[in-house]
Amino acid sequence: MLRIVKTKLGTVEGIPAADPRITAFKSVPFAKPPVGDLRFAPPQPAEPWEGVRQCYKFPPIPVQPSPNRNPPPEDVYSREWSVDPDIHVSEDCLYLNIWTPAKTGNEKLPVYFWIFGGGWQVGHTAEMEFDGERIARRGIVVVTVNYRVNLFGFTCHPELTKEYPDAPTNAGLQDQQAGLKWVYENIEAFGGDKENITIGGQSAGGGSVLFHIGNPDSRKYFKRAVVESGLFLNPYVDLFPNRPISQTEKIGEEFFKFCGCNSLAEMRKLSTEELRQKWGEWGGFQKSVESWIPTWDNKFNRGNILDLVKDGKCTPVPVLTGFTTDEFVANGINTVELGIRKLQKLEDEKNINNKNYFYKFDVPIPGWDHPGKFHSVDLWFFFETLAKCWRPFTGVHYDVARQICDYLCNFIKCGDPNGKDLNGQPLPHWEPFEFEKENFMEFTTGCAQNRIPVSDEMKKYL
Repeated sequence: MLRIVKTKLGTVEGIPAADPRITAFKSVPFAKPPVGDLRFAPPQPAEPWEGVRQCYKFPPIPVQPSPNRNPPPEDVYSREWSVDPDIHVSEDCLYLNIWTPAKTGNEKLPVYFWIFGGGWQVGHTAEMEFDGERIARRGIVVVTVNYRVNLFGFTCHPELTKEYPDAPTNAGLQDQQAGLKWVYENIEAFGGDKENITIGGQSAGGGSVLFHIGNPDSRKYFKRAVVESGLFLNPYVDLFPNRPISQTEKIGEEFFKFCGCNSLAEMRKLSTEELRQKWGEWGGFQKSVESWIPTWDNKFNRGNILDLVKDGKCTPVPVLTGFTTDEFVANGINTVELGIRKLQKLEDEKNINNKNYFYKFDVPIPGWDHPGKFHSVDLWFFFETLAKCWRPFTGVHYDVARQICDYLCNFIKCGDPNGKDLNGQPLPHWEPFEFEKENFMEFTTGCAQNRIPVSDEMKKYL
């Protein structure tokens, strides 16, 4: 197995995964630690190292509140996967993790580059559901990337604009792009094919993928995309406001004063813990979402993907995308479903001949909390990591997860989810989506393609 790899910056040593045919390389640096004078700054290239770097453990998670030690019954996410209240939190977090089934460095396997979600406020690569082993067992090199979130990833201030006029904000999106570029330049040493990279993400990770699709600098590094529960349109302008740099700078000035700082230099002298405390005093998650999310800078965030396609400013890549039944429902409309329908309608009108594949996740989810098909629960299925979950999943759930992961991996390999399952049997056929056919793959207690008619209410917005 491929346990020791020489990257362009230095040599790394991985460890066998639970399946020893897979090697996991954890905490591979792709940028300098964004600490001290680099706090809030764009990611800087990592420095080379001597000797062999042991990449055995996950990196510290980006700065955010520690997981809830005793979550209340309504806090589904703390029970689901944010479960380690003692996990290491640090600003020194710009590392990525790689799972590879390669035996040598010249196998040119397809690559899956994964971006976690969490409202651009929380989340990390050490979450249980993001274990890349099951995907890697299907012949894919899996990469998960850390990036700065909340105020550490999306602060802007006039002094930052002066210091970095070409990239004054959206450090979190820049981190993702820096990781993607590192993968493009180094993944062949891990047995991957740099010309066959699929970028994927869920929720805010899916939203980040959409930003990268619209960013010509990012587009150089991937061929296709997976967008799980990403908002192609924003029905929550109050929650996720569209804000230019000038407005984000004002929020930065307000927060600096809130912290008792009169300059960027003073802000960079505060300890991490002081800033974590100020984050909470500022208003916690809710106020943070209103303050520190991707800013419209016309570079890393060039605007809504549907507007970019409509205005001819972006030609989208082929996507596999979909939604869970009970997420982002407003006025009886699943807004993720509405967004992906609008995408296909736009592509048809523009004669963009991508083969896109749309799904609806409607698998019954067990548990004393009767959670429904809640936002993010499909992650257990796409990564086929149900065995790590506390929920009493039964055989049918494992069967469906295996099929969902098979579809995902086939798409990563060649842009078509169809093919055979792990037993060599053909998967239920999944046709590219057509706006008039309304043909979704429905994931329930099995997988079958069905027509899902658009509701009369949704027709008003199409």
